[in-house]
Amino acid sequence: MRSSLTSSNRAGWAFALPGITLIFAFIILPFFLAFGFSLTNQRLISPNATRYVGLENYRDLLGLAVVTLDAKRDAGGAIERDAEGRPEFPRVRSVTRNPDYPQYRGMREWFRWTGGDKAHVVIASDVVFMKALFNTCLFVLIVAPLQAGFALGLALLINQRLRGITIFRAIYFMPVVVSIVVVSLLWRFIYDGHDGLLNNMLAALSWGHFRPVDWLGNPDTALGSIIAMSIWQAVGFHMVIWLAGLQTISPTLYEAAAIEGASKWQTFRYVTWPGLRHAAVLVLIVITMQAFALFTQIDVMTKGGPLDSTQSLVFQAVQRGYGLQDIAGGSTISVILFVIVLTISLLQRWLTRER
Repeated sequence: MRSSLTSSNRAGWAFALPGITLIFAFIILPFFLAFGFSLTNQRLISPNATRYVGLENYRDLLGLAVVTLDAKRDAGGAIERDAEGRPEFPRVRSVTRNPDYPQYRGMREWFRWTGGDKAHVVIASDVVFMKALFNTCLFVLIVAPLQAGFALGLALLINQRLRGITIFRAIYFMPVVVSIVVVSLLWRFIYDGHDGLLNNMLAALSWGHFRPVDWLGNPDTALGSIIAMSIWQAVGFHMVIWLAGLQTISPTLYEAAAIEGASKWQTFRYVTWPGLRHAAVLVLIVITMQAFALFTQIDVMTKGGPLDSTQSLVFQAVQRGYGLQDIAGGSTISVILFVIVLTISLLQRWLTRER
């Protein structure tokens, strides 16, 4: 019997070998190294020998608990209140530094909510990591549907046989070909709190009544500003994917819908959207992967601030791994991010499977 590795197969493997080598060297091997480092206390520069610590790094990052604090009471049993009439509670360190609760040692307050004479406090072993995890998930939940929706709307608009429509396609796609670093620098000037373009435009539209906002210097607006810029920058890329899907739908289906008297909404629901199923899966997966990889915008525009309001998982991994020389901590964050992305990808594949 002839070997399955024929001359044509050998040529194919020879052409694929450089790509396979690069994937193994820069993706597969680094992942296993990161997983190995996450089980140690590895640092870039340290006089101490590297030792195995097991899951300690994961516990330090993912440690989370909820403690309940009772309001302070005076000698008569009445609740003590501040100047605004709100109940006063003991400090969280009364629990985290209490020898009776060793499981809470070293943990810090993340956020709290109060109800009556009790305060429920969420404490974490690593508050900055938890903020980064929350910000990343929030970024994905907002960017994925909005970016996909805007991209689909643009694709429907430019999927017309009109004179000059190619110019509009180029304009909408232009931000994609510009470096994300350049785009981030440009939008940092737009968001400038003193003489930024956005503040000037809003002031002009309100006849001078709008008060300037430091969009990137305010914890309440920094992450939202980065989300808006990220949607604008990448919407053209996903528009092209939607457009390719639209152009694969047979025109005879639209003709049949018109003959049957279908409205525009019915045509979109029963003809266009089913025909875009595979494009929708691709767009959803690509947007999710890109959103979880949020780094450059944070690094250029805010450096994770103000008050850690724009931290992201990738930024944290890079900052710890190289900025703080904590290779073990950065590797642990990378592994956690990999597990999250893999889980979401498998869930997306299951929800969008062929039925």
